[in-house]
Amino acid sequence: MSSTVVAGSEMAVGVRFDPDRLAYLEIAGLRAYYDHQWFRAFQLIIELMHEQFGLSWLRSVQAPYYVVRAMLAWAPKDADKRTTHRYIRKFYRLAATYGRGATFDPVQAGNREYVYWDLHRKRGIDPNSDVEPYVECLASLHTVIFGVGLDEARKSAVLRAQATDFIDSITGKRSLDVDGDWRKAEARLREAYRTVAA
Repeated sequence: MSSTVVAGSEMAVGVRFDPDRLAYLEIAGLRAYYDHQWFRAFQLIIELMHEQFGLSWLRSVQAPYYVVRAMLAWAPKDADKRTTHRYIRKFYRLAATYGRGATFDPVQAGNREYVYWDLHRKRGIDPNSDVEPYVECLASLHTVIFGVGLDEARKSAVLRAQATDFIDSITGKRSLDVDGDWRKAEARLREAYRTVAA
């Protein structure tokens, strides 16, 4: 799987990024994670941090540490919500402090990301639930991270929600076409990132 280079795209917060490469790295990283290819997953997450936030390579190694700590706290059914939230906020503080040109509020980003994790877990358990609260949460998060208006944020949020639904169908063993659903998830993410990078 490869990405098509779209040169010169830029986040409204000032970080230049290639939306197609970002989508590829995110999906490839998730796929490696779910396939238990830990080293490859870690490599891809480092590249993702470097691409999305313009972090130095050193900081791009530090950032996944916070994400993994949050994930480990979140993984059990009786998740350690306080620790999860704390490490999500640490991650966004790092991205906002050391990201190239980043100007977003890390506290708002961390709080909204945490709500997204919570709603995503609930939607994964009940994929037929009302998608609107999930989309609204994602749109709110995207306004902070990408510095876009609500209309652009909502478009990207709908696409990201569709992408996560495809991924959840795979991880929830409901997918009838695993490779096809990974491709669909990447295509939706690519469009979501193009929307906020336009």
